[in-house]
Amino acid sequence: MGLTTFSFPYSHSADSQVPCDLSIELERNPSRWPIGSERLPTRNVASASATLTITRRRAGTDDGNLSDEEIQGETGFEGIVGRSAVLREVLRLIETVATGDSTVLLLGETGTGKELIARAIHKRSRRKERNLVKLNCAAIPTGLLESEIFGHERGAFTGAIAQKIGRMELADRGSLFLDEIGDIPLELQPKLLRVLQEREFERLGSTRTQRVDVRVIAATHRNLEEMIAAKQFRSDLYYRLNVIPIRIPPLRERREDIPHLVRHFVRQAARKMNKSIDVIPCGIVNALTQYSWPGNIRELENVIERAVILSPGQELRVPIQDLQSPIAPAQTHGGNQTLEEVERRHILNTLKETRWVVSGPRGAARRLGLNRATLYFRMKKLGIARPGSASYPDVGDGTTWASEPLGRSELFAGELR
Repeated sequence: MGLTTFSFPYSHSADSQVPCDLSIELERNPSRWPIGSERLPTRNVASASATLTITRRRAGTDDGNLSDEEIQGETGFEGIVGRSAVLREVLRLIETVATGDSTVLLLGETGTGKELIARAIHKRSRRKERNLVKLNCAAIPTGLLESEIFGHERGAFTGAIAQKIGRMELADRGSLFLDEIGDIPLELQPKLLRVLQEREFERLGSTRTQRVDVRVIAATHRNLEEMIAAKQFRSDLYYRLNVIPIRIPPLRERREDIPHLVRHFVRQAARKMNKSIDVIPCGIVNALTQYSWPGNIRELENVIERAVILSPGQELRVPIQDLQSPIAPAQTHGGNQTLEEVERRHILNTLKETRWVVSGPRGAARRLGLNRATLYFRMKKLGIARPGSASYPDVGDGTTWASEPLGRSELFAGELR
């Protein structure tokens, strides 16, 4: 089956739709695939009756590889598809930082392609001839994560019947991609911090120090700064990881890339299913472009694969009604939160808005619908103290609470500015 490429009558963006010419080549006679006889509209969005044709390059031609380059949006990055300005900005940053050895922190929602970005950084670094070792920290049980990263000796724990080399050692002189770094438990974070600072560690159950030369590329969909405020992530580890932060834009911020992604995934799915999909209604393309895609590129890929499987003929049929997802777009801050975390953030935001004035008509207690004593009790329980002080905030009437030791709340001083 020949390579499949798409040509679209419209280039979609968030606020404009620009008509563009089509070029169609088929492995067989182009006239065998139905194309609307009327010229496609140039002002409005393409109507549902208009069609988008999918073409294949002739077998045996010498430009077969060009199709792959076009599908990748002429970015020069394998597997990364798109031509939007926000994506090109990310790729330019990758080109700049890839040649060094500094730690990179990839920030973005689930499904935005952080692993592809990590692979692109590795392939453009001086370590490209060595291994890129990948580990999803959220996929490993907490009790086994230390062994998975650092390895263990025989007899280190029940069931350790043989020595195991950890991912950190396997990545020596190469790169280590730690996905979902925000899910690493607090008790393991100091050991990872030591590797980033000193380039050394001990296997679980060993006293022998191992030295490694590894570049760490970390990724997360969580807001690590808020996790630090909630005492769920170490600030010193965050600063070591946040040397070069790269934000990966969600799909809803690069809508003009959706037609290119659609053609790429249709071609990929059709090849895998050994099917022939040659026409896409332009109304479908427009609907896919306007959808918010809370699951980002991963969700789009799954929708297209399902559509290719269920389409009975050579025209792609996508059940648009199924795209009315009740799931809100993923947020890079918060993640799954407990009630206590939500309450703590709400009280903190209110205190900041009132300049840490608690009582009085414009105080935080009045805004929260609480009396002053109840608010102080909640602040003490949640470990909230005014930045830069070890006492409760000014109550607004000229008096302050005694500057008694606040225990865990003191740890937040200076981190909530």
